[in-house]
Amino acid sequence: MSTPAPTRSFGETAALYTHPRVIQFLFLGFSAGLPFLLVFSTLSFWLREADVTLTTIGFVSWIGVTYSTKFVWSPVVDRAALPLLTRWLGRRRSWMLLAQSGIALGLLAMSLTDPHKDLWWLVVFAVVVAFSSATQDIAMDAFRIEATNESLQGATAATYQLGYRIAILAAGAGALYIAEFGSWPLAYRVMAALALVGIATTLLISEPEKRVAAGTVEREGKIAAFAERHAGLSPWMRDALVWIYGAIVCPFVDFFVRYRWMAVVMLAFISLFRLSDIAMGVMANPFYHDMGFTKEQVANISKIYGVVMSMAGAVLGGVLVFRVGAARLLAPSVFLLAVSNLAFAYLAYVGQPDTLLLTAAISVDNLAGGIAGTVFIAFLSGLTNTAYTATQYALFTSIMLLPGKIIGGFSGLIVDTIQAARYSRLEFGGYEMFFVITALLGLPAFVLALVVRRYFEKETPPSARREGQ
Repeated sequence: MSTPAPTRSFGETAALYTHPRVIQFLFLGFSAGLPFLLVFSTLSFWLREADVTLTTIGFVSWIGVTYSTKFVWSPVVDRAALPLLTRWLGRRRSWMLLAQSGIALGLLAMSLTDPHKDLWWLVVFAVVVAFSSATQDIAMDAFRIEATNESLQGATAATYQLGYRIAILAAGAGALYIAEFGSWPLAYRVMAALALVGIATTLLISEPEKRVAAGTVEREGKIAAFAERHAGLSPWMRDALVWIYGAIVCPFVDFFVRYRWMAVVMLAFISLFRLSDIAMGVMANPFYHDMGFTKEQVANISKIYGVVMSMAGAVLGGVLVFRVGAARLLAPSVFLLAVSNLAFAYLAYVGQPDTLLLTAAISVDNLAGGIAGTVFIAFLSGLTNTAYTATQYALFTSIMLLPGKIIGGFSGLIVDTIQAARYSRLEFGGYEMFFVITALLGLPAFVLALVVRRYFEKETPPSARREGQ
């Protein structure tokens, strides 16, 4: 990441996608992507159809904040062993299996609720799914980074995104189809069954070797000195302090030691990268519903066709990362994510359920999202030290999601307020004004992306290069 990527032939690029580890992440990406819409976009459609208000739907979307706070328990996933499971599967796969089991059971429990009568319990079970999904992300991201070398990061990011998008197809279009011709409870039961894909994959793949760089070993050596200075404490307290120092303090100290002042800039950039995309996502399905699109139309265009465009974007992003480098693609990715929201603003301004315009908007939005997703995964992977993979990557992805999730929680209130104020009589009102606002949220990230690119191309000192590779 610290130097521009060498030029590669397309033959070399294509060969990457036959690597066994790269193929594995197609299935692991499916496991990671399956629960996301089921506690987010698909759930919002179910709630809107049950006459839940936009304001309430917006607040329910705060379930997604679980993904934004996963760094809190990521040190436990990074260091703690699970009884029996860790000895059997290894530290990464054991946590993945536990989380995947929680996802399957949580989805099954959601299918047994009725939002008219049991909205509270539906939300509680959705939180269980989200927490299990976030835990799976922590372990799986660490597994991905540790299981491949730097040359495969773009390819594994692409296949991971591809599998993720296939799961989005199942949890989006698949769930809508089942709900249209069956029922919402049936849809969630089928999704619970699909969670078995992740469980089976985790049981079949092998645990990666743990690689630790010499510089990290030296820093970790300070833990022993730390323990000696507190030899007078009781054994359990001394062990607890040593664990906290190694599992929580060291990962964050390591990041700031390697990147110094630029660490703050990068954390700010990471937090804003997907702000425009995440903030508008909460209102997407309620918008389709209120515009008059049927579930079948949404499934066909937004979910099936949209996922195909996302897959194309993910693969294209993997090729671009391999040939150009992730840092150079950050600014274009932010720009595409923000501008794609304007397509929905225009659709809202037209005010008619025009399937051609919806197809155009979905094309732009999902292609941009696929490219940006692969680029950002590769970029974040390059920032981690393999000694603290789970903790550091969880920190990055948590920071990435938090601002968007917080703002997204107010999205329904914003749309309701705009409509109540009768701004919809103006040229930009209602949903269209909301989408324009979310597009403008991408400006700060675009500026910071240029700063980050300049740093990696011209100013990266040797000490800032990723350790453990």
